Amino acid sequence: MTGAYIAPNIDMMGMQLQMRGMYMAGITLTQPIYAGGRIRAGKRLAEIGCESSIENYRKTKMQVVADADIAYWSLIAVKWKVRMLRAYKAQMDTLYRQTQTGLDAGMATDNDLLRVQAKQSEINYQLNKAESGAELCNMSLCSVIGCSVDTRIVPTDTIITTQPPSGLSADITLRPELGLLGLQVKAAEHQVKMARAEILPTVGLSANYSYYGNIKLNGMTADAAGNAVPFTQNYKDDILVVMASVSIPVFNWGSGLKKIRKAKIEADNARLSLQKTERLLRLEVEQAITNLNNAHKLVSTACIGLKQAEANLRQERISYAAGLCPLSDLMDAQSQWLRAQSSLIEALTGYKIYETEYLKATGRLPLD
Repeated sequence: MTGAYIAPNIDMMGMQLQMRGMYMAGITLTQPIYAGGRIRAGKRLAEIGCESSIENYRKTKMQVVADADIAYWSLIAVKWKVRMLRAYKAQMDTLYRQTQTGLDAGMATDNDLLRVQAKQSEINYQLNKAESGAELCNMSLCSVIGCSVDTRIVPTDTIITTQPPSGLSADITLRPELGLLGLQVKAAEHQVKMARAEILPTVGLSANYSYYGNIKLNGMTADAAGNAVPFTQNYKDDILVVMASVSIPVFNWGSGLKKIRKAKIEADNARLSLQKTERLLRLEVEQAITNLNNAHKLVSTACIGLKQAEANLRQERISYAAGLCPLSDLMDAQSQWLRAQSSLIEALTGYKIYETEYLKATGRLPLD
């Protein structure tokens, strides 16, 4: 709507046109009929933008879930090592008391007692280090899941079971990274269409309805007796205008062709980026499959090693109690048991981490 105040009045052959307070109101509707494909391409680009947002959200969420899963199993690994070292410390404390009793009875030497004390100091150091590591892992997991770093997280997994990997698929079609790049290629192709549409004719239809009023014409006129009398005429009316327009680009100094060429180059670059990323993702999933298979083999080997270490430790304890082996053999057996326990913990939690990495590499990591 438009209002106007125009002064002075306009003189029109002895009459005055008064436009003070004139107003005009109207509405215009424009409907493009043909725009060289820009309307369809623009709509598809908007749809691609929405699809890209969904894929990007899925990619981000999958990364967060993977980071949380890895932090969780790392926390379990350290907590299990803390529990194992505490059990080892209890064994060494018992051995220290036995050695002290043997020394008082003349059945052990001062050197034996010193060896036990040195091992106790080593265990205390390792235990303190592991407890500090557990605190850091707890803080890391809290950071990933978005809770206060002071929160104490208690893992619910107390037993880890593994199954021989079978039916592992190298399919990467579900990877959000691949989906995003595919959408980028489609967007680049539609940008070519948009650039091409700029040099094509456009056809449109428009309709305008306007209403104006408060326009006055003041003048003099003669009455029936021939006398001059003043008169005032108010004007108000409405206007409806319908127009069709055709716009044809004639000469643009080659800028349109340059835009098309640039859009085509960007589309080619998007396709090359998609092909390169696809190769890298295939290598990633193949590596994930290899890591998962190797991790299961390590679990089997670590289980066998732990059984052997436990059997050896039992035998050495019996022999030491019967006075058939020196203290050093018993302590070596305990150290072997500790290493075997540690290897099994690392193998089990490593398997779960590689399992998460495989699911992420194939785009099948559960997000709920």
